[in-house]
Amino acid sequence: MATTTRKVTVRERCGIAPPADAGEAVEQRLPITYFDTIWLYFHPIQRLLFYQYPCSKTHFVEHLVPNLKKSLKQTLRHYRPLAGKLIRPVDSGMPELRYSPGDSVSVTFAETNGDFDFNHLTGNHVRDSDEFYSFAPDLPEPVTEPDPGFTVVPLFAIQVTLFPEVGICMGFTNHHAVGDASSIVGFIKSWSSVAKSGGDEILAQKNSLPFYDRSVIKDPSGRADILWNQMRTFQIGSDHSNFPTNRFRATFILRKHEIQHLKNLVAEKKPGLSHLSSFTVTTSYVWSCLAKASAESGEEVDETEPEYFGFAVDARHRMDPPAPAAYFGNCLAFVVVETTHGVLKGEDGFFTGVELVSEIISKKVNNKNELLRDAHEWVVKYGPIVGKRLVGVAGSPKFDLYDTDFGWGNPNKYESVSIDNDGSMSLCKSREFESGLEIGMSLPKKKMEAFVDAFRHGLKI
Repeated sequence: MATTTRKVTVRERCGIAPPADAGEAVEQRLPITYFDTIWLYFHPIQRLLFYQYPCSKTHFVEHLVPNLKKSLKQTLRHYRPLAGKLIRPVDSGMPELRYSPGDSVSVTFAETNGDFDFNHLTGNHVRDSDEFYSFAPDLPEPVTEPDPGFTVVPLFAIQVTLFPEVGICMGFTNHHAVGDASSIVGFIKSWSSVAKSGGDEILAQKNSLPFYDRSVIKDPSGRADILWNQMRTFQIGSDHSNFPTNRFRATFILRKHEIQHLKNLVAEKKPGLSHLSSFTVTTSYVWSCLAKASAESGEEVDETEPEYFGFAVDARHRMDPPAPAAYFGNCLAFVVVETTHGVLKGEDGFFTGVELVSEIISKKVNNKNELLRDAHEWVVKYGPIVGKRLVGVAGSPKFDLYDTDFGWGNPNKYESVSIDNDGSMSLCKSREFESGLEIGMSLPKKKMEAFVDAFRHGLKI
């Protein structure tokens, strides 16, 4: 990804490595499972947490930075793969995650120069997406080693940016192959706990240590080899946005009573649906609003053009036998539903979406025998629809980053920067409203304006 012009002053760049404990193995190697394989060429995942905290430059440099460095080092003792690399063979062989002593996480400490308005950035209103890349670190560039012929890909980077006397932004960028949201959010929360408590003993006390044993991912039919051979051809997700992105982001809140209102509408229109959850009605509502916004913003889309909605499902407890909840890596299955543009933008588009999502959750997501049955076909089935009219979901209400306290309180705002790249909505618990949901959107300006109108108008009806 091309980088935007940085408007922050970088005070320090360093590498933070796990402590060199006595008896440490020379290397830690983790084989790639079929859950990891499909993310090998995916764009980086970027998350930002903004904290309102009136901190001076002196306090930041003398107290916060040393504590963040120390606590990160302590936390990486338990999360060494984040400091390691993805080893991706050029020709033959299987990729793997490899940590070697001396490997480190790239960390940047920076401060703003008055060019950014903290309150503007942390609002819910429409804002230029490009503004946020000043706080999201870039992963170091991959390096290709011609002998023996593999690409070394860094996996994780962190940036801590001070808004003097106003607040702090914590930026995290990871390669998806190292872990899904459950794994990365687990690390972020572990680091914040260590930073706040002053020691990593709290991780054992909270029973939050990661689990790395790949043998729990059973693969008797060789799905990892099949998907790797397919990925080398398709390289799904290798396209990144360039700057300017020409996108704008905004946050939409559905409160508990609004979600219930949507459920009541569906129950009246489509009685007897087997799965009517907050996730089902929220994502279907956003999907239908997007279709309406396309027409209102001037997009020329044929009525018969397919519209796809897909989402990932945590498979840890859905496998037989189940994987531990603390399993570190990727453990996501995929489901996709399809309708047409004409149907989705129509008066009953929302209800059609709910019916489709409800049905696939009932028949596939909640059916252990069906969820992973077609895993060996994920690349050939879903690869061709990438780049088409596909809407996905980044994040989950299950992962509450709004309780991530590094010692200066809970964050004021979460932003999923990487939704700029793939047309996904971000989804998380609302910070302000109990049982509410927070939806992040990134769209071209005209489509964003039309989406705002469609979203608000639908709720009024």
